[in-house]
Amino acid sequence: MTNRFENKKIRWGLVGCGRIAKNHSEALKEYSDRIELVAVCDIVPERADKAAAENSAKAFYSIEDMLAQEQLDILSLCTPSGIHPEHAILAAQQGLHVLTEKPMGTRLEHGKKMIQACNDAGVNLYVVKQNRMNPTIQKVHEAIEKGRFGQIYFAQANVFWTRPQDYYDQAPWRGTRELDGGALMNQASHYVDLLTWLVGPVQEVKAFTGTLKRKIEMEDTATVALKWPNGGMGSINVTMLTYPKNLEGSLTILGEKGTVKIGGIAINEIQSWDFEDGMDSKEEVSNLSYSTDSVYGFGHSIFYKNVINHLKGEKSIICDGDQGLQSLELLEAIYRSAESNKTIQLPLEN
Repeated sequence: MTNRFENKKIRWGLVGCGRIAKNHSEALKEYSDRIELVAVCDIVPERADKAAAENSAKAFYSIEDMLAQEQLDILSLCTPSGIHPEHAILAAQQGLHVLTEKPMGTRLEHGKKMIQACNDAGVNLYVVKQNRMNPTIQKVHEAIEKGRFGQIYFAQANVFWTRPQDYYDQAPWRGTRELDGGALMNQASHYVDLLTWLVGPVQEVKAFTGTLKRKIEMEDTATVALKWPNGGMGSINVTMLTYPKNLEGSLTILGEKGTVKIGGIAINEIQSWDFEDGMDSKEEVSNLSYSTDSVYGFGHSIFYKNVINHLKGEKSIICDGDQGLQSLELLEAIYRSAESNKTIQLPLEN
């Protein structure tokens, strides 16, 4: 069967021209021979106009106007997380594929509605989890796939960053339950995803969250205990109060036959790499580390390449709606645990 994108450029739209949108537009420019960013949208006209000028695209100030006036193939959502479901459903109903930033929503039920809408419309839903593409994380994934760790006993994610009050004061939705979430759902979302992707679905969580300093609705600090079905344990430790700057974004996995820690400010440095099989040279492992000043990493470009290839029928999806829902379910379980002061069992349907 002929792929409708085989001999044509994919017509792309982007909604939300704030902080993260630049990563998306820069990634799209890399593949201008295969796609065309034709429209951008933001409810702040100045932001939309600026993004339109930078990308030779048309500016819109409402998603409804953009969908009504432009013939698009796919829409990228860079709006506040709590608005993703509404925008995804609107796009799906117009027959557009959807690419959404993390997390796909701030409520599990809303994420399910996104998936259902895209399934009903026969379109694809892609959830941006670009940190999966970090060369350091790809190496860990490869080791797990080959069984090199043996049984995994413990896994830990640490996100020790700083977000000053003026970061939250930039917009009224920041730090709110419905539109943003706190340090766990926003800043640590990728690390929650990596634990579920690499180690597997969690069975139990017990969480403590606190708003220790920032004037926001949700948490600026949290610690979470995890338990996996095989008896393995772990933790997630997060704060946005690190002084004076971002300190660490790390992932540690301790197994029967292997120990790994990926550190740096954004899981960009292999700090420990020891396996019983001794298969890797020190040079091979050290060459995977890289320097970065950005907590976002450099995975957006690779993620977009995968989406373009998938739309053209060439590759499988890195992260679809169902996979995106796994980390959202864990996040919801964490919040339920913190709110009730109880251990929560997963999956939540049980």
